[in-house]
Amino acid sequence: MKFTKMHGAGNDYVYVNCFEEAVGNPGKTAVAVSDRHFGIGGDGLVLICPSEVADVRMDMYNADGSRGKMCGNASRCVAKYVFDNGIVKKDEISLETLSGIKYIKVFHKDGRAFTATVNMGAPILTQKDIPTRFAEGGTVKTLNIGSNDYPVTCVSMGNPHCVTFVEDVNAVEIEKTGPLFENHTMFPDRINTEFVRVINRNEVDMRVWERGSGETLACGTGACATAVACVLNGFCDKDADIKVNLRGGVLTIRWAADGNVYMTGPAETAFTGVWEDKQ
Repeated sequence: MKFTKMHGAGNDYVYVNCFEEAVGNPGKTAVAVSDRHFGIGGDGLVLICPSEVADVRMDMYNADGSRGKMCGNASRCVAKYVFDNGIVKKDEISLETLSGIKYIKVFHKDGRAFTATVNMGAPILTQKDIPTRFAEGGTVKTLNIGSNDYPVTCVSMGNPHCVTFVEDVNAVEIEKTGPLFENHTMFPDRINTEFVRVINRNEVDMRVWERGSGETLACGTGACATAVACVLNGFCDKDADIKVNLRGGVLTIRWAADGNVYMTGPAETAFTGVWEDKQ
């Protein structure tokens, strides 16, 4: 199986061109290739597929083999792949995902894409649709974990996110705390969790624990959910660029006046290779 390793701000996946390749058991393959010691290494597997309703379709799997609905960083990388390889040579690319069709504006030089802006759509704020088991109404909920109560703001950007604000993101024991959020009974489909420090009205720091993958260096939908939560809590302004500092780089997010959330960030190719399935 030929593959390309790509990342968006350090959020890395193994990409397979399914215009040319076939992957019989993608969940099992995702677990194998994602292993950073015995596999290729990555946060999961992304299949780049033909689509009947858009220019291209993204089918993604987390490192534990579970299927993901949407990934902002991966969507930019898919756009770069199909642009660079001449599959879809357009400045705006439509991408079919399990969270609907996303539209990606590609910025390129000398025939190669290097940055993209994704229209991530409008955030989902209704608790049952995120989904959570919290009662409707109000921005901030209280999540009890052990002896601690966490004020949280929940948002879906095609997948569920729980944002909590902290004084120092580096002080968070994320390997311990992340799984407790992810598997909490208030979240029927598990949850992605963002630990966020507000620097000013246009800049925040963020660490993320992703369901099915653990801590990742970046999360595009998580950065979008963080920006929305910052606006809802009065920390940042709507229709203004918000710089989200992640461990793997920087994403720029704007919850625009039209109701949609726009994410701009890099997309890079690390290397290509051939995977020999030994299973």
